[in-house]
Amino acid sequence: MKRYATGLSPEGKSIVLFEGAPSRVSSFPNLPGLTMSEIWATEANPKVPVDGEDPTVMMKEFIAPLGGTRFRVEVYPPDAELAEMAAKGKIDFEQAGAEFAAAMPDIAAVLEPDFMHTTDTIDYNIVLSGELWCELDDWQEIHLEAGDCLVQTGTRHAWRNKGSVPCVKAAIMVGAVRGR
Repeated sequence: MKRYATGLSPEGKSIVLFEGAPSRVSSFPNLPGLTMSEIWATEANPKVPVDGEDPTVMMKEFIAPLGGTRFRVEVYPPDAELAEMAAKGKIDFEQAGAEFAAAMPDIAAVLEPDFMHTTDTIDYNIVLSGELWCELDDWQEIHLEAGDCLVQTGTRHAWRNKGSVPCVKAAIMVGAVRGR
């Protein structure tokens, strides 16, 4: 995957500031195949044009703050592959949780044991390849295929890959205020 971001030259001309692989990619040895590639981030009241600093390198929050955004590409391995590896003792879920918490502490803090979670964000999700299931309360599910979009509006959910191939999903989070 290649990421591009534009900005201005000292002369005020539009230029490419960043071209190449994302600067910040989280992967987890005890959850093989799961990756989170940070594409861009803004804090509240973003200003344009950007100043040439890569906002993903220094960010400490992976959940978008109120008025801020997070744009990432996520890869989910098939659940069956992870279950098979766990049955063979090749995955240590306790260690996987520790790895995830070290890399993305604010997201780990909202994860329930079954991976259900709720954030104060509006999330625009686009499945780029593969399939993914969004589980809601009471085991209601939304089956998403390549090209499908889901707007997650701060409700409790979990992502499940019940397919046979990895799923690649783009996610854009916008920080919001919880109303109810």
